[in-house]
Amino acid sequence: MPAEPRPEVLVAGAGPVGLTAAHELARRGLRVRLVDAAAGPARTSRAVAVHPRTLETLDQMGVVGSLRERGRENRAFTMFASGRRLVRLEADYSSMPTRYPFSLIVEQAATEAVLREAAAARGVAVEWGVKVTGFEQHADFVRVRLERSDGGTETVRADWLVGCDGGHSTVRKQLGLPLIGKSRDTWMLADAPVRTSLPPDSIYWAHTGGQALMMVPYAREGHWRLLDTAPGTRGATGARESLSRRLSAGLGRQVAVGEPEWTSVFTFQQRMVPRMHEGRVFVAGDAAHVHSPASGQGMNTGIQEAYNLAWKLADVARGHAGRQLLDTYSEERVPVGRALLGSTRTATFLVQFKNVLAAAALPVVFAVVRTVPPLRRALQRKVLGGMSGLRVGYGDSSLSLPVPTRRTARPPLSGAGSRIRRRGAAGLPLPSDDGAGCAVPGARASAAAAVHAGEPGPDALAAELRDTRWTLLWSKGGATAARAALWAAAAHGDWLSVRTVGARPGTAPHPLPDPGRTLRDTLGLDAGGWLLIRPDGYVAARGPQLTGQRWRHTLAALGLGDRRSALKDSSSVLRADPDRMLSTIAGREDSR
Repeated sequence: MPAEPRPEVLVAGAGPVGLTAAHELARRGLRVRLVDAAAGPARTSRAVAVHPRTLETLDQMGVVGSLRERGRENRAFTMFASGRRLVRLEADYSSMPTRYPFSLIVEQAATEAVLREAAAARGVAVEWGVKVTGFEQHADFVRVRLERSDGGTETVRADWLVGCDGGHSTVRKQLGLPLIGKSRDTWMLADAPVRTSLPPDSIYWAHTGGQALMMVPYAREGHWRLLDTAPGTRGATGARESLSRRLSAGLGRQVAVGEPEWTSVFTFQQRMVPRMHEGRVFVAGDAAHVHSPASGQGMNTGIQEAYNLAWKLADVARGHAGRQLLDTYSEERVPVGRALLGSTRTATFLVQFKNVLAAAALPVVFAVVRTVPPLRRALQRKVLGGMSGLRVGYGDSSLSLPVPTRRTARPPLSGAGSRIRRRGAAGLPLPSDDGAGCAVPGARASAAAAVHAGEPGPDALAAELRDTRWTLLWSKGGATAARAALWAAAAHGDWLSVRTVGARPGTAPHPLPDPGRTLRDTLGLDAGGWLLIRPDGYVAARGPQLTGQRWRHTLAALGLGDRRSALKDSSSVLRADPDRMLSTIAGREDSR
């Protein structure tokens, strides 16, 4: 019996981050082996909130529907202090267009189950009770030592190793990557049945005068996630009684906490690695950064990292990009992690609010917030912007190319040009309320699919973002642009999807419907204009007119193109008969 082929990628850790990495690598055709030191799936859940940008990513992965069936949508955050309701902040994503304007409250165990089923459907089953004990890097492979729970050992040769093995990561430690930062406060998490008159349509924050607690409603009726910022040393019974008493005092109504399904008292840390990649080995998730659970960012950030890494690793492994593409993993994600530590420090302070004098001022402060609508909206957007992940982008990445100018070119939407230079905390060009700026290099293209959701163009773009390949969108117009688009589709179809926005079937390669120009106006695409979208849905480049020369420059700047046949015979392709090439491309697209 022939031996199984060696894995191209070995993923250590089968939590949400490792499962995402394994799924996306397998979805792109790589052989993946997924191991985890635990005896089986976790039954308890640290993370409970899946935020909008992560929901967009899960949509691209094809699993968001299954997860939504198991969770509860949350669109509000309500604050109480000493028995008085201070303010209810409603979800306001008008400045951050998304097709998922809510956070999904769902147990991490359920999230992992959905991802595990999806990975298994791609041929990747978790090997439980198998841990990485060490590895050696070589020029062309990594030799990884594994140990099974029965004491057996194995040495595996893989092309790449991805460490998603948690806060005590063996992979990180052997790479010599320090976790820089410090320990913070001790909190308690609990999942418990709760009897309360509060409707389960909001996350609740309650301040008792000296400390704060939070309640998060699960989809299971009557079950809540509880967070205590001053847990003390009580046992389970004492914790239940204390939570009931203090929640009742903070909320100003009777709350009865039942026997917790589980509790966890922990001292969280605020630490991160200075880089996330060394040679053929990578780290992601808690293996790369640990921080406060105050804003529910850990799992969400890890899933984003795994997706960011997976498409890059697949492109390099398949020869569609040079090794330098892998350097952009640390380049893009380390600043996000650094910004995350800052935002979670702020969230931690706001959640626990230990300052008694400041707590006394809360009713006054939020009375103003309630009565001044612009201030209320600004606070809602500030809170949501920090948690949602929608403002994370890569405007300063080497994969975000400068926009070539042409005097007649229109910017994305009216008045958007002045916004292009604005940057978010992680380098994202900030979109306006109408979605302007969503087509700027470094921004997420999913915003354009959300501005007029339900119309053919935006809906077609949302579907296109589920493709594993890069996407070249171009607006039909001019023979030069048509030849360049045809050549790009013919030469790079394995890793590039070429879509002609607004074209009728049979008149251009793979038309993307856009009656009424809704999508083209949102993206700022005039005739012949183009937009290149990365496999993770972020814009890499754009221009006012697609030409063969501009396309070749773009490929060179991004290090893209099949290393075995890149650009060969490009001049003859560009001189070819467009009608004959069109029929060829149309046939290829129909067969996909």
